[in-house]
Amino acid sequence: MPAKERLAWALDKFGSGFVLTTSFGIQSSVLLHMLFLLQGGLDVPVIWVDTGYLPSETYRYAEELTQQFGLDIRPVQSPMSPARMEALYGCLWETGCVDDIERYHLIRKVQPLEKAFDDNKALCWASGVRGGQTQHRGTMNVLDLIRGRFSLRPLLEWTPKDVFYYMQENDLPQHPLFEKGYSTVGDWHSSSADSGETKGRGTRFGGLKEECGIHLPGVMGEGI
Repeated sequence: MPAKERLAWALDKFGSGFVLTTSFGIQSSVLLHMLFLLQGGLDVPVIWVDTGYLPSETYRYAEELTQQFGLDIRPVQSPMSPARMEALYGCLWETGCVDDIERYHLIRKVQPLEKAFDDNKALCWASGVRGGQTQHRGTMNVLDLIRGRFSLRPLLEWTPKDVFYYMQENDLPQHPLFEKGYSTVGDWHSSSADSGETKGRGTRFGGLKEECGIHLPGVMGEGI
């Protein structure tokens, strides 16, 4: 199916058990726009994991898209504040240790997302991941079972050009950091613009990891 039809199928199949996730990153407007076109009178929760460390540009972009589409955006955060986390564990992204980065992702991303899924009784969640972004994502199917829920990837086969032209054809605003050379953006401390040496997901997490754990089949870092 084309991407929009995949979303329509999930809306019909899972009803109130269907949610969509967004990071308000470089390509996020595409899936949000498709949901906006399909949604009609349906209230589909759009879960946004706000780590508390997003760039100011992302917060402003999120506000712009929220106003434009009028979707049911539901920000979720860790119950542990950034200040408390840093007091207990330090700046986990600075140590150069993969275990510390995984602890950070578990606290700030994976656990808040899983709680949001539970709170919304989610059976299936759609995300904007694409197969060309990382080696792991290249092994994904359009629909997989992840941590007990179906994960739908409507844009799985899309290329960066597909994303760019869709946004252009539908007059969708670009993330402010796109013009500064970012092809992907997450937290301010773990994202950088593309360079001659690194690009895409290779610019994230100091090059130590490509995945934050949200799209992995198991919950990493158990027993922190």
